[in-house]
Amino acid sequence: MFEILKTAFRSLFANKTRSSLTMLGIVIGVGAVITMVAIGSGAASLMDRFIAGMGSNLLIVFPGTAQTGGSRQAAGSAATLTLADADLLRDEGLLVAEVVPEIYGGSQLVYGNNNWNTTTLGATPGVLAVREWSIAEGQSFSDADVRNASKVCLLGETVARNLFGDQDPIDKILRIRKVPFRVVGVLGAKGPNPWGYDQDDLVIVPITTAQRRLFRSGIPGSVRRITVQAVNRNSLAGMQEEVRAILRQRHRLPEGTADDFVVRDMTQILDNAAASTRVMGLLLGAVASISLLVGGIGIMNIMLVSVSERTREIGIRMAVGARPLDVRFQFLAEAVTLSILGGSVGILGGVGVSRVVTEILEWPTIVSTNSVLLAVGFSAIVGIFFGFWPAWKASNLDPIEALRYD
Repeated sequence: MFEILKTAFRSLFANKTRSSLTMLGIVIGVGAVITMVAIGSGAASLMDRFIAGMGSNLLIVFPGTAQTGGSRQAAGSAATLTLADADLLRDEGLLVAEVVPEIYGGSQLVYGNNNWNTTTLGATPGVLAVREWSIAEGQSFSDADVRNASKVCLLGETVARNLFGDQDPIDKILRIRKVPFRVVGVLGAKGPNPWGYDQDDLVIVPITTAQRRLFRSGIPGSVRRITVQAVNRNSLAGMQEEVRAILRQRHRLPEGTADDFVVRDMTQILDNAAASTRVMGLLLGAVASISLLVGGIGIMNIMLVSVSERTREIGIRMAVGARPLDVRFQFLAEAVTLSILGGSVGILGGVGVSRVVTEILEWPTIVSTNSVLLAVGFSAIVGIFFGFWPAWKASNLDPIEALRYD
């Protein structure tokens, strides 16, 4: 075996230019596979982080649609949900783990000479657990703050940085829509979601404070959505029916009439998005694998040329006792060596390009050991598959005819 490999290397290095160009197809193919799989894995990682940031086992209840002059508006345009609805779901929902009523809107924040426009979210303290937010500094507001409509707030990391810079924001007074609020905590950083939205660019206040001081509505206690968390993933479907039944009963909706609210299963939506991301990663890898096949065809063509050029050499070997199997192994070894050498260079190229994508495009890439092993294994298989026909052809040459070949 060692002698076969030695001869294979000697033959390849005797035609360096041709061997290098032949390997180029495998280099590009392996590098493309690793890069595309790394980009797809990075996209899946982003989606997983987004799902974790959104929380798990969630249903979101939106108000129903309003009608203006016979024209139906978008979902959520009617004010059909209130704090009392959220309280009833919390008290009577057997499959409900947490209920968070929410109201939100854009606001201008001012501290000293600095100002920042961001999203203000009015909610109950349970929003931190439901949305899996951590507290980096200070503490959260309490249920007592909600009952008393206290003017306290939690800042996202982006807001804290732009308003306060290097200062400690805790216990500082800022203005939200000209209303003074005391900062009691800073949220842990989450970063952007897969669509580029900065999840740290927000401020959270008690929902009652938001209703009375920031987003006044003609309907007392109205909310823009209610987030409901199930006790576990298996109870989501049952909880959805439970939520509908409780709200229909509270809103006194007769049998046969449509709901005046909309219930959306966020877990299913996010899972579908994650599945789409994984499919995209597989498609990227599959498309990149085509270049490996092209490289394999290049190896087969060059090996066929090599068989033609070395017909007399093959005849001499077989005349002095070489078996067809020995000749077959010789040409297979050359094809596999080309593939493995090209694959090794392709790995370095794929890892390098993945890092460039991360650094320049700021898109996370994940080069896994499995993708590297898959690319190398596939390149070796390509060498064996496309090298087999030339090797078989060489081993079946008639020694006498081969010796006469000029």
